[in-house]
Amino acid sequence: MNLLKCGIGLLAFTCFLAAPVYPDTPLTVTRCIDGDTLQLSNGEKVRLIGVDTPESKNNAKTRRDAKRTERDIKSITEQGKRAKEFTRQLVDGKQVRLEFDVRQRDKYGRLLAYVYVVSDIPNVVLPNKRIGHYDVQGEKYYEEFLNATLVWSGYAQVMTVPPNVKYQELFHRLQEEARDQGAGFWGESLNNMKVDAR
Repeated sequence: MNLLKCGIGLLAFTCFLAAPVYPDTPLTVTRCIDGDTLQLSNGEKVRLIGVDTPESKNNAKTRRDAKRTERDIKSITEQGKRAKEFTRQLVDGKQVRLEFDVRQRDKYGRLLAYVYVVSDIPNVVLPNKRIGHYDVQGEKYYEEFLNATLVWSGYAQVMTVPPNVKYQELFHRLQEEARDQGAGFWGESLNNMKVDAR
């Protein structure tokens, strides 16, 4: 009997792990891991497609970025902490909807997605760039395109990794606007943000 219960439990757990994340099913953000990586209520980690924020901790990527950009690790991690906090304020405890591109997972097993923050108020960060709204049982909801918001606000750079290139042109246009307006990190010393040709 115990063996049967263990078998059923293992089967249920395996089905849970294999269950797809449906893009139209809103999930809640339980933790902001980094400026471009979130943890969801279903346990999944999501890496935002097309954007890259500075790392908030000293790790191998931070050291590569320091070497590539000729910046010190401390300044990179300070910006990373600010980008993480900016993202956290936008998503912490909120529902999000995921949109996938061609490749849905990275080599670390994280979901790769365009993330839309669901709200019952109009987008206040990007009032003229709101992706849209929809009605559910007579209630009006709005969505903020998080990936685009991070780039437009100057807290992330464009990072194109084929085959996930659906919004590449939009992200590049928003990055130009952010740079021209001195938004976020673009408003700081020119040495603080060096555009990568990714």
